[in-house]
Amino acid sequence: MASSLEGTSLGAISEYSDLLFIAAVIIVVVMFMIPLPTFILDLLLTLNISFSLTILISAIYLTNPLELSVFPSLLLIATLFRLGLNVSTTRLILGQADAGQVIETFGNFVVGGNYIVGFVIFVILVAIQYIVITKGAERVAEVSARFTLDAMPGKQMSIDADLSSGLITEAEARQKREEIRQEADFYGAMDGASKFVKGDAIAGIIITLINIVGGLVIGVIQQGMSFTDALTTYTLLTVGDGLVSQIPALLISTATGIVVTRAASEGNLGQDFTNQIFSQPRTLLIVSVVIFLLGGLTPLPFIPFFFLALSAGAIGYTLYQAEQEEMIEEEEEVQEEEAEEYREEESMTDLLQVDPMEVEVGYNLIPLVVPEQGGDLLDRVSMIRRQCALELGIVVPPIRIRDNMQLEPNHYRVNLRGVEIADHEILVDKYMAMDSGMATEEIQGQETTEPAFDLPALWISEDEKEKAEMAGYTVVDPPSVIATHLTELVKNHAHELLRRQDVQELIDNVKEDNPAVVDELIPDLLTIGQVQKVLQNLLKERVSIRDLSSILEVLADQAHNTQDVAVLTEYVRQDALSRQISKKYKDDNDNINVITLNPQLEEQLSDAIEHTDQGSYLALNPDFAQQIYNSLSQQIQTINNQGYEPIVITSPILRYHFKELTEQVAPDLVVLSYNELESYINVQTVGMVNV
Repeated sequence: MASSLEGTSLGAISEYSDLLFIAAVIIVVVMFMIPLPTFILDLLLTLNISFSLTILISAIYLTNPLELSVFPSLLLIATLFRLGLNVSTTRLILGQADAGQVIETFGNFVVGGNYIVGFVIFVILVAIQYIVITKGAERVAEVSARFTLDAMPGKQMSIDADLSSGLITEAEARQKREEIRQEADFYGAMDGASKFVKGDAIAGIIITLINIVGGLVIGVIQQGMSFTDALTTYTLLTVGDGLVSQIPALLISTATGIVVTRAASEGNLGQDFTNQIFSQPRTLLIVSVVIFLLGGLTPLPFIPFFFLALSAGAIGYTLYQAEQEEMIEEEEEVQEEEAEEYREEESMTDLLQVDPMEVEVGYNLIPLVVPEQGGDLLDRVSMIRRQCALELGIVVPPIRIRDNMQLEPNHYRVNLRGVEIADHEILVDKYMAMDSGMATEEIQGQETTEPAFDLPALWISEDEKEKAEMAGYTVVDPPSVIATHLTELVKNHAHELLRRQDVQELIDNVKEDNPAVVDELIPDLLTIGQVQKVLQNLLKERVSIRDLSSILEVLADQAHNTQDVAVLTEYVRQDALSRQISKKYKDDNDNINVITLNPQLEEQLSDAIEHTDQGSYLALNPDFAQQIYNSLSQQIQTINNQGYEPIVITSPILRYHFKELTEQVAPDLVVLSYNELESYINVQTVGMVNV
């Protein structure tokens, strides 16, 4: 605010505001000690009323309590100022029986010169302020402070989560944390500052009683006035003083109540009041009828009730007409937009766009997607993309989810670049139970297959869920089934999702911190397309490319010697990713159980590698290849029965080609080379492929 005042007529005030504020506080303190002339006291009393009115109007225009974060300090200053005025007026009333025109006017004009009426009004004002407004504001301040402090850890965790997920920047996180701190400080200060208002009301009563008793004593004993004259004179002045003091105090109390009960919104109090109270015209029409009946069917005066009923009815009818017109206009706009969209020439290029990956859901699965119906599949897809970024090192493109009425109601379909790669049935009112090998008893259910890993499973009702879990089954809900399936599909097809533009963006990201390796490699040694092929080869075997800088370092070293993508892939696996590969497949004892190739077979396969300008490939007789498949299948069956993951280990020169050879018959088979394993790994042979 201060910065906005610079260069204006208020610039000087803004510049010296701290000195002016200090001077004002000193003047308030001096008021307790130095007698003030009546004309200055009139000016200060007027200032007190104006200051209180300013605070009240400022509170009404607030959209957020933190916009008036100085309010607790203002309460202290206003209370101190008012008490200083009370001391000054008491000094003049008891010393001179004269406290200026403002107090005299309040004592004569406002209460009609009747000190009894004035005293009653004063007591009513004090009761309203102390019992109603101040008490309520104090309680609201206590509760707000308590709940604000209790909510702080949750808000901090929410900010940290948003920062970690990339929804906000570091600067935005700092700003939000500062707002939380200010909010806690504000409501904590308001909890204490509300006591100022309560104490001020009590002090007003005590000061008034002291003035009346003291005035009677001074008037009768010192000035020789009769008891009636002394009572009339000093009571009128005291009541006038009390009213002059309590009216600003009432304004401040009201402002306090508004501030502590104000929730953050886009509009001020008046706007929110109008929007919310008058949002239902039928309410005003019903009120109009009720008021009219009260005036017409009871002995109550008819004219005021009729006037209010007429006013409420007119306002309600006007608002109802406006609401109907607005609804008609909105409906016409929607129809016009729909007609415009229909008339618009369909863009041919839009029809050519193909989503990298999309999920189509049948009618019954729509509630799993729509947040308004409790669906969280969209959030799960976001988590899948984040998980794949961490595990594989690629940015998975957005996955579109849409309904398809042509599908079976309980089915969903996953498409990769417009072509179906998976389809499965989901029962939204059931749970999927799978035997993880620890089931102690059989349960009844509808037989199905877990789609991600093709495991036998059962659909069970919610009533059977707890029983199945107690029996050792793994039980998951339908959204988790879809999410797990989708995660595996993304990992299995990550190499197909990685396009040249994605590679370019990944390389640009590396270049920010490691420009030298990128400048050396691209485009002098390798093209973006060749780097893409290497990365796709790695992703195809679920090897993470997150450490892209190390991968590019190896490519820059080896691209001088060969342009063969298969050979470059092997160099990357051996030199840049061996630690990652070893850790992924070793057990807790640093052992890897593998299937080896018969040395003679391995030599035959190595001799069968053909090299061309386009790369290298394995040239085998189909019958010979079939014999390899048969032997390999037997070994895989054996090692599966032993509880091990099937892993074949070969020489570095053969690894890539053997993986290509077995891709069709055993796509999930892991093929490693000896050079990819760290020196501390113990290789345990549990089978051998023979022909």
